[in-house]
Amino acid sequence: MRPRNAHPASPIADDTWLAGVARAASRQTGVAAELLGDYLTLLEDAAVTGRKPQASDLDAVNLLGRRAAELGVSAGSVVQLYLSAARRLWAELPMVIRSRDNRAVRAAADAVLTVVDAAVASLAEGYTEARRQMVRWEETLRLEFIDDLLRGHADIGRLVERAEPFGLDMGRPHQVALAAPTGRLQGAEPAIGALERAIVQRVGDRDVLVAVKDGWIVVIAPADADVPSPPPGSKRLGDFVLAELDRSHRTRPWRVTVGRPYPGPYGIARSYEEAREGLTMAVRLHLDTPVIHAEQLLIYRVLLRDQPAIADLVHSVLGVLTRARGGAEPLLATLESYFDTGCVATEAARRLHLSVRAVTYRLAKVRTLTGFDPTDPAQRFTMHAAVLGARLLGWPDHDLIRPD
Repeated sequence: MRPRNAHPASPIADDTWLAGVARAASRQTGVAAELLGDYLTLLEDAAVTGRKPQASDLDAVNLLGRRAAELGVSAGSVVQLYLSAARRLWAELPMVIRSRDNRAVRAAADAVLTVVDAAVASLAEGYTEARRQMVRWEETLRLEFIDDLLRGHADIGRLVERAEPFGLDMGRPHQVALAAPTGRLQGAEPAIGALERAIVQRVGDRDVLVAVKDGWIVVIAPADADVPSPPPGSKRLGDFVLAELDRSHRTRPWRVTVGRPYPGPYGIARSYEEAREGLTMAVRLHLDTPVIHAEQLLIYRVLLRDQPAIADLVHSVLGVLTRARGGAEPLLATLESYFDTGCVATEAARRLHLSVRAVTYRLAKVRTLTGFDPTDPAQRFTMHAAVLGARLLGWPDHDLIRPD
């Protein structure tokens, strides 16, 4: 179809041959001829009259570039369609154009190339902008889906439906790993991209999601036991995540916690809660283990299940330590290191950067104040449980909430 402002004196009386050019270019590239729009007419007018494309013409081509992106046509294919159509049109121009003198032919060729250059640039611009918008929209949908997935969205049917484009099989058991840096998470995109590629290479291109939530890197992956034919000596998910993050962020130490695997739509939310709870406990307990699995923290969850009871235990056993010179914290830290080292005073002293004599003095002070002897195996369990409870409840920095 010739534009309304086409040159009226065109010596080409019949434009049906342009449709043949479009079909031939479409067959060659495998791209629908409709994406050419009025492009061939612009080329024809340029060859006949030297007419340059106007802003409205290029805007129309820009929209065709956007349309190509929406249809999922690759950028290379749609550009190839335009170049192929231009080449065929020039080769099939009627003799009335090509029989002119050399100067006129060169002018016509220059006019055609000007249209090709401007049209392809506008096409690519529209395509690129549409792809950017689509990527932003897809990322928004992805983050919303991950957020609902981790919260355990109530609409299970809708959640399962939304999981399909991301390759998640909600019937399979999944587990969640959280990676927390010792500081503010900045420039996470390269680390996330490298980590996602590594996990996809390890377990396949389905059932894997990596994102940032609340300043932590979240990894959703199929359970290790459900990975078909794992390679010999392969690492568990937490160890694998830590190794990849250390590789991409060598200057930042990481702590990784992993929830247990669960099947179903609510399984991922449950695993996430375990991993999140694990991070909180690891900080409160001053655990220096870089990878922590939910199974390792089950005893602490038991302690926290009845907070009034554990608060009462802490108060009854350790409460009097607040009367010591310097407060309860130095004595509590000594007890913690003593128990963590298997009740070896020399190793506890090394960890605390104290002399062995200072450690034994503090242990004796605890025995005098509390009436419990941490070196006595019969009383050790009670004191150890009280120390763990104190760390979990944030005592002595936070007051204990005890039953009336």
